[in-house]
Amino acid sequence: MNRVLLIGSPNSGKSSLFNRLTGLNQRVANFPGITVDVASGPFAGMPDVELVDFPGTYSLQPISGEEAVAVEFFQRALTDPEVRHVLCVVDATRLEKSLYFTLQVIRECQKRGKPVSVLANMADVLAVNDLAFDHAGLADAIGAPVLLVSARQGLGIDLLLSELRQKLISQPAVSSRWSETPDELLRGSAHQLAQRFGPRGDVLVQSQLRLDSFFLNTGLGGVAFFCIMFLLFQSIFTWSAPVMDAVETVVMGMGATLVPLISNQVIADFVADALFGGVGAFLVFVPQIFVLTLVIGVLEDSGYLARAALICHRPLKVFGLTGKSFIPMLSGVACAIPAIYAARAVDSPWQRVMTYLAIPLMPCSARLPVYTLLIAVFIPDETALLGLVGWQGLALFLIYFFGMFAALVITGVVSRFASGAKSELPFVLELPPYRLPSIRPILRMAINRSKHFVTKAGKVILAVTIAVWVLGYFPNGGTDLGTSWLGMLGHWIQPLFEPMGLDWRYGVAILSSFLAREVFVGTLGTIFGIEGADDNMLPLVEQIQGSGLPLGSGIALLVFFAIALQCVSTVAILSKEGSFRLASRMLVGYLVTAYLLALLTFNVVEALV
Repeated sequence: MNRVLLIGSPNSGKSSLFNRLTGLNQRVANFPGITVDVASGPFAGMPDVELVDFPGTYSLQPISGEEAVAVEFFQRALTDPEVRHVLCVVDATRLEKSLYFTLQVIRECQKRGKPVSVLANMADVLAVNDLAFDHAGLADAIGAPVLLVSARQGLGIDLLLSELRQKLISQPAVSSRWSETPDELLRGSAHQLAQRFGPRGDVLVQSQLRLDSFFLNTGLGGVAFFCIMFLLFQSIFTWSAPVMDAVETVVMGMGATLVPLISNQVIADFVADALFGGVGAFLVFVPQIFVLTLVIGVLEDSGYLARAALICHRPLKVFGLTGKSFIPMLSGVACAIPAIYAARAVDSPWQRVMTYLAIPLMPCSARLPVYTLLIAVFIPDETALLGLVGWQGLALFLIYFFGMFAALVITGVVSRFASGAKSELPFVLELPPYRLPSIRPILRMAINRSKHFVTKAGKVILAVTIAVWVLGYFPNGGTDLGTSWLGMLGHWIQPLFEPMGLDWRYGVAILSSFLAREVFVGTLGTIFGIEGADDNMLPLVEQIQGSGLPLGSGIALLVFFAIALQCVSTVAILSKEGSFRLASRMLVGYLVTAYLLALLTFNVVEALV
């Protein structure tokens, strides 16, 4: 298998170009021995050639931990005999920023005899703004082909594929022009080459400054940030509701059709209670994961997320964090594991630890099914302000805000009173140009994230629901859940949860959720299914409402899940990226804090209602 590396600096359009070159046939894996996501897929029209999307970095002289991993991956990949060519993506509208890294890449490739082609992206932007770019002259100057392409519109892609196909066959000789050039001379050369051959970007800079004057304004920028975040959480309920209803209808229809066809009563009960009652109850909430990932992808691709990080730097600094902590923290809204990896971009070791403390409190997508279930039980599906504000969306926004607020309080307290090396490095952040988001790659990312969430969580949920069903069904065939093995276990642990107004069923669901938070929904679905919901096996909300769960208990559960660190995978990654001592302290500390706050919440709410 011939391999081609696709590399480039962040915000150069590399990922969009990768999606354009490979289409839908992609996969994501970890490069052997290195903890970093690497996307790969066959070229469109060249199924025997694999394109590997190299993690973005600004320089081969790494500053952050994230860049160090990316550079190590690149150096190791160049030693692979199956790597036949390297494609280096540059932003043609910001040529000087990209050229230094490009010359470093060319130098390393020349040392190892790997041919390089430079892909000057953003050809469509140059055309719209009537900007001249002498890519042929640049190619002669650097001794490598320079192809003008547009990942958004597909310009130059056919020429790229044609030339790459020929080079893979002929394997041209590799020049040694830059192989011994030190970084200092490469930096100077990059500046001179950009001035000589690159476009004048005054028009683009002026356009960006006009938008920045609004989004980075002290007053208006803060209001815009709050409104965008509010709309993010409103959209999770509003946009996903029709799809959620459709999924529920399909699952219920499948259950109603399939279960009566099964003659064996034990198997029929298992399919109804465990599969449709447990796993089916979880699948209903997957559309919200899709919407959440979609909206965050739009914000990132538009260039706004970097502005949000800049806006947040000053307030985050008060809590021992940095503006660079914002991106990992917001990534934690999708999943804590990639967010912990993203914290490598935080330069200061102390602020990186503070970021680790904050990430598990971010309301990740695994919590979303739990939040959605409890909010649907207690908050009416009604709107206010002429339908602009939904009460359920507002409740979700508040519980998300509560988790973020708790993260800031905890990091602020630890940063103020803990001893340790608190040296700070200068805050340097690139502001990418504003662009219209590329919808296809964002949609693909949202689909892949949803599929990954289902396959990863689905295995755990299926295993747990089978175990819960077996414990709840035997030894009495499901006739009395209270005297089953599950009931015996639940009554044994019930005293721990009774002070919060929760019976043994919720105690069992909480314990099972330590494998993964979202298992809480599947476990409750299985338990309530066993209790005799043959005609109502999926709408778990109605069953919980009919069970008489107090309002204080529901709010207490929300608080508990907002604070508790209940993800085994997150603890494992924290142990690897940070230390076992840090991970174990966070696990115990957050669990104790979550329990005490939930207990306090229950008593306060019950005293008020």
